[in-house]
Amino acid sequence: MSNLIKTNRSTDPLQWELAAESITVRIRWFGLCVGYILVNFVGRATNQPYLNSILTLGAVYALLDSWWSVRGRVFLKEWPLLISGMEAVFISLLCYFDDGLYSPFRFYYFLSVLVCAMRHSAWITYSTLSLHAIGYTVLVLNYASLTRDHLSSFVLTQVFLIWVTWASTELANLVKTATKRLSELNLELQKNQATLEERIGERTQELQESQALLVQQEKQAAFGLLAAGIAHEVGNPLAAISSLVQLLNRQELDEETREKLLLMDDQLRRIQRTLRELVDFSRPANLERQKCDVHEMINAALNIAKYYKRRKGKLIETHYAKNLPHLMTIRDQLIQVFLNLILNALEATEEGTTFSITTDLTEQQEIRIIFQDEGHGIDPENLEKLFKPYFTTKETGTGLGLFVCQNIISETCHGRLELTESNQAGTCFTVYLPLNMKSTNAEQANSLEESAATDDNIGSQSQSVSSRSL
Repeated sequence: MSNLIKTNRSTDPLQWELAAESITVRIRWFGLCVGYILVNFVGRATNQPYLNSILTLGAVYALLDSWWSVRGRVFLKEWPLLISGMEAVFISLLCYFDDGLYSPFRFYYFLSVLVCAMRHSAWITYSTLSLHAIGYTVLVLNYASLTRDHLSSFVLTQVFLIWVTWASTELANLVKTATKRLSELNLELQKNQATLEERIGERTQELQESQALLVQQEKQAAFGLLAAGIAHEVGNPLAAISSLVQLLNRQELDEETREKLLLMDDQLRRIQRTLRELVDFSRPANLERQKCDVHEMINAALNIAKYYKRRKGKLIETHYAKNLPHLMTIRDQLIQVFLNLILNALEATEEGTTFSITTDLTEQQEIRIIFQDEGHGIDPENLEKLFKPYFTTKETGTGLGLFVCQNIISETCHGRLELTESNQAGTCFTVYLPLNMKSTNAEQANSLEESAATDDNIGSQSQSVSSRSL
């Protein structure tokens, strides 16, 4: 942004005028110094007081011009022809009190025209030429008799003055045009640089999000392998214990012993049922789209969440709409979203509070699932960063839960995940799933290719049990 401001300043006409004014002030002081040297140190004693007085008046004008230039302003900016007229009178007086047509001060006309061409438009420059031509012509009228040398000097000076005016005007126009073009190119370059930086930022963010998804998938795959291994190791001794209990039940035992064995058998079956759910949860994810019941998927997530340690002492209410249409989606991924939102709510609430899940069908033919808890809410300063990868306020959080959920809802289901309410009374997340979502063949093919590449790289994808990303 600062570069663009600098570029805009460089194209400002006022900046050009100030730069030209700065050069003009230097040229004027140079001319005055040369004039004082010619008058006082080169042996020109004739009319020396008059010439010094005229040069002093010029010095006063140069001081005023310098003062305005230092303040960032242009002296007599609105009256350029008045300045040209004063310069014509100034130079003509110097020539008159010096050597007339042969005075070296006549070369000041060229400097005046050159400065005027650099600062002003062509018509002002040619008007200045006319004023100087008139002033130089007045010098001719002061001669009682004109010699051939006088006429030659007069004509040559006028011709050279016209030529310098034309050349300086064309050169100034060329410089102004080139400067304007360079400024435009510089501005375009700055815009392209800003666009490039913006695109680099977008690509960097996309790369970070892809890396976050990959990290989450790797953790899911590792969890799946770990869960399957634990279920296998625990299942074998449990099967042996269950067999021994069944053998003991076949023997003749007293009633109290038989009741205890039956109680042992029930608890073993409970452990085995839990292990089966753990194995089902850790199985490789099925990425094929199929018709799914939203309520069945929510219940599946609730069945997994019942083993969460923060589940104790909290009431979970479900308010399901009747006759809700089935949804064509990837079941395992949607269960992952529901489970993450449920665990988030359980993490944010205290014992004795209520967590509710409500479903309905909107007028836009979207299935709406509302997750409402009575937790502590989310701090306002964290709302904008809520769905960003790696953002978390937990000591053990990964900051990927809500980011992955939003990615699944938007990319896989073409829906929306929104934070619809957050205050001290609780937090509400809403999921919108469109019923008319259709995947093209190309999208399905890309999804299959990405799934195959994911399977090759990280093995298998399992459900997420990460807590809320906050």
